Amino acid sequence: MKENNNRLGWLFASPYLIYSLVFFLIPLVWSFYLSFTNWDLIAPEYDFVGFDNFTKALKSPGVHAAFWVTYKFMMVFVPLVIVLSLVVSVLVHSLPRLKSLFLIGFFLPYLSSGVVSALIVKGLLSFNSPVNTALRKVGINIDWLGTSWSALLIVGMIMAWKFTGYYALILTSGLESIDHEVYEAAAIDGVTGRQRFWKITLPLLYPALYTTLILAFGVTFGIFTEVYQLTGGGPNNATNTWQMEIYSQAFKNLQAGYASAVALLASVATFISIFIIRKLLEKWGARNGWV
Repeated sequence: MKENNNRLGWLFASPYLIYSLVFFLIPLVWSFYLSFTNWDLIAPEYDFVGFDNFTKALKSPGVHAAFWVTYKFMMVFVPLVIVLSLVVSVLVHSLPRLKSLFLIGFFLPYLSSGVVSALIVKGLLSFNSPVNTALRKVGINIDWLGTSWSALLIVGMIMAWKFTGYYALILTSGLESIDHEVYEAAAIDGVTGRQRFWKITLPLLYPALYTTLILAFGVTFGIFTEVYQLTGGGPNNATNTWQMEIYSQAFKNLQAGYASAVALLASVATFISIFIIRKLLEKWGARNGWV
């Protein structure tokens, strides 16, 4: 009987295992192998070059830019999306009815196509758009996607708009799990609205907030669609993310071996960064007694 149950378990798990094997494990091993070659994505033959690709990548301005741009995006995207998600979740949670309807409305941008969103924003920020035409009349003339700071800000804002509803769902779920009797006891003790948020809501919301923060930090390592459509990694590598650098080297410069090396370096940077961020968040929660 136990053997039959084991077989049944493997049978039900097999679709996921096959999916992971075909779309994750095999490509990972293949990418690791290619990182030590000079394959150009076209030629049937290629040479083994050892660690030359990694040495070249570590000296590359594009890789250096991708490394720092990721953390610049973090400083724009993470605070903005967390604040917006908190505001949305608190407002929706306070509604007497139709909470689900409002949450679905905020969640819709997450389901929308990144390509479509980026193209709409690109049209709105073009030189002859109504927005820029009106701004020039009052003496403001900014090349939004051609200036380093504004291009970074625009992409960060688009990403925040897209993910706010998704993270608000998680935070709203956390708010719903807080026992209302805690607030009633606080009200009897004379706790004000602001104190209630900082001393009660935020500590009890920490598990959901922790999850949201980890997800938000992780997103910054995988930005591609918006950057590709809006800036192409420019100006002067100001928005050149890891994914953009990998794409450019593999499909524009036809250096698949080198691009595989960059992808592995990006994976290492992502893993180490998320690990450090997790530890810092856990220490923050433990220091405040939230864990």
